[in-house]
Amino acid sequence: MTGDSTRVPSLFERDLREEVDLFLVGNPSLLDQKIMANTVRDLRKAFSLLAQVEGRPKVTIFGSARTASHDPLYEQTVRVARELAAKGWMVITGAGPGIMEAGMVGAGRDSSIGVSIQLPFENEANEIIAGDEKHIALKYFFTRKFALTKASQAFICMPGGFGTLDELFELLTLTQTGKGAPVPIVLLDLPGDPYWQQVDDFVRDQMASRGLISSDDRALYFTTNDAVAAADEITGFYSNFHSLRFAGQRLVLRLRSLPDAQGLAELNARFAHLCIEGGIEPTEPLAAETRDDDNLELPRLVMRFDKRSFGELRLLIDAINRLVGS
Repeated sequence: MTGDSTRVPSLFERDLREEVDLFLVGNPSLLDQKIMANTVRDLRKAFSLLAQVEGRPKVTIFGSARTASHDPLYEQTVRVARELAAKGWMVITGAGPGIMEAGMVGAGRDSSIGVSIQLPFENEANEIIAGDEKHIALKYFFTRKFALTKASQAFICMPGGFGTLDELFELLTLTQTGKGAPVPIVLLDLPGDPYWQQVDDFVRDQMASRGLISSDDRALYFTTNDAVAAADEITGFYSNFHSLRFAGQRLVLRLRSLPDAQGLAELNARFAHLCIEGGIEPTEPLAAETRDDDNLELPRLVMRFDKRSFGELRLLIDAINRLVGS
């Protein structure tokens, strides 16, 4: 008897099959069937692509397809992608022209991943990634956006149009609400270019001042006009912080090294109000982490996080990183 015939389907596999069956039993229209089939096809292609590059850190670069190769923003994108590729990062872009092409020029073909969208006017991948197995073309914007964000540990947004702002604000929404883990989100432009500064001014003067967001939510992104500073913001975020995981109400922060007693006291003095009870404490791996063999070798801190203050959680991670070696 083969292994396939004795394999027990996982709970999620059974759920998936059940949901598809329920969808079909509902006698959906041909259009709805087409949308469902294309969505599943897009996601399958995305999962297959990302499985090929698992294990290497990845940064997604967003920006305008209309940026010309002679534009200084193009060279700025090449510069930051080159900086990160030299540090072992792979660069994900939408595989089109403009900023997307510049990111791949900087990273080089071997360190580039492309996720195209099928559009009447933008159907071909740029020459850097065309024909590469690390390139896919998807039908829908929402599945493409999922593929561009799922596997990345950092994001760089260059000046762009509606699509770039859509991608930025969805990233911020996911992070602000806890649907996405805290990650570096860098807004990069040029010296003397006020593009992102004016966006930041709007966030501060219109959103935060009216109480539409918390003032600490501005900590979810970093604005700079220096490519080296942008790369340092990304690598610095992971200088001590490794990853996080929720286990019920408990939030576990996996680190490369724990702060000393004084550093831990400083963290609690500043951030213990983020806990619904207790404080921030060292811990052994929790039962759920042990069950999943989830980074058990790393030291960790645990807290009963309020699941609301994600801007301040980002500030906590920054403070932990600054305590490295103290």
